[in-house]
Amino acid sequence: MGRMIRSIAGAAALVTTLCAPGAILAKDKKKEDSAAVKAARDFDKNPYPSTYKPYPGAPTALVGATVFDGAGGRIDGGTVLFADGKVVGVGGADLAIPAGYTRIDGRGKFVTPGIIDAHSHLGVYASPAVQAQSDGNEMTDPTTPEVWAEHSVWPQDPGFSRAMANGGVTALQVLPGSGNLMGGRSVTLKNVYARTIQGMKFPGAPYGLKMACGENPKRVYGAKGRMPSTRMGNFAVNREMWIKAQEYRRKRDEGKLESRDLAMETLAGVLDGEILIQNHCYKAEEMALVIDMAREAGYKVSMFHHAVEAYKIGDLLKENDICSAVWADWWGFKMEAYDAIPENAGLLYKAGACVVIHSDDENGIQRLNQEAAKAQGDARRIGIDVPDAEVIRWLTLNPAKAIGIDKLTGSLAEGKAADVVLWNGNPLSVYSRPEKVWVDGALLFDAQNPGRRPVSDFELGQSGEGDVK
Repeated sequence: MGRMIRSIAGAAALVTTLCAPGAILAKDKKKEDSAAVKAARDFDKNPYPSTYKPYPGAPTALVGATVFDGAGGRIDGGTVLFADGKVVGVGGADLAIPAGYTRIDGRGKFVTPGIIDAHSHLGVYASPAVQAQSDGNEMTDPTTPEVWAEHSVWPQDPGFSRAMANGGVTALQVLPGSGNLMGGRSVTLKNVYARTIQGMKFPGAPYGLKMACGENPKRVYGAKGRMPSTRMGNFAVNREMWIKAQEYRRKRDEGKLESRDLAMETLAGVLDGEILIQNHCYKAEEMALVIDMAREAGYKVSMFHHAVEAYKIGDLLKENDICSAVWADWWGFKMEAYDAIPENAGLLYKAGACVVIHSDDENGIQRLNQEAAKAQGDARRIGIDVPDAEVIRWLTLNPAKAIGIDKLTGSLAEGKAADVVLWNGNPLSVYSRPEKVWVDGALLFDAQNPGRRPVSDFELGQSGEGDVK
């Protein structure tokens, strides 16, 4: 009987507690918290989606050319078929050509995948190069992962059409500058005319986070009397940010976040493997330290950019599956570039590491094929023979891999995008130029047809309009 009385009393107390005004408010607050947590966790990760639509194309057969497939293959007297924006077939002279294909005689000419520049600032440092167009470096804090390059890109930059007409460039990664340790998100673009940046965005391409080590950040912020002013300061600031990002991600996964943080969202995206690290870094020992920092923080470096001392650690780069975006022979313009050598790419190739030739320059992007040829020649002079077909990989499939679009483009393979260049000679010759350029199977440049030479709105009516010299 006593136990029964106590049970009845306990139940009454529980009912009283649940019915109390304070308990009702606490329950409602829990619901509000859940909504806030959901908003912080389940936000739209793609608020500025691509609106790119391929230009119309026609089924095309390139016949009789020397074909470099971008993956190291070479076919003499080859045939390349594409239709509906995709590569349909690649083979020899015996490859059957379906009815309805436009046949283009490629005898004496060369075919490659579209050239990809993995390090460009077109659109964020647009032409004409005046202060009003200088939108690539948000140098107001050493770490600005919250900024996105696409919010600075000017799609009317005349550099885009020149990159296609002179260099056969069909895709490019546009990066923020290197004044900050964390400079912001990159954006990968189709090199096509569009009125909006969303109309150029490469569908399915992941974002990159531009990072920088070495002289630039310590010079910029040391001059302001703040940290970092040394290389050890660079690493300390970076590590503190990664610790914050790890904690943010933990709270997100445990449902404890109640507000969004744009900077932390980018860093958490890196830790989740959704955003690729594109790291400006010159010196070998710093690249090795960055690899260790990445291991400590829990992310992977996709590519070191500039990487003038990469030749010293080719085995380490191969072991960690990290590409090196390098110049052929830029040297000595600052102290950390002093140990650059023209044999850099060749030595990396010999070590089995991933080589990418990049521009970092509005003029260099128009001649990446020539830069690659120079690097090939310098390798040959020290006894490293890099076949032409492998050198083309440095401009196509390797950069596609490093920026995360190699399943979509970068090589002439069935089902991949018909991003194709017909050259009037060997693309590794200084005398060769693109004759025709297709993006997703659409002929966007034809050197023999003035009506197929892209001109930006900005150029209309101005001296040099459409100039491709």
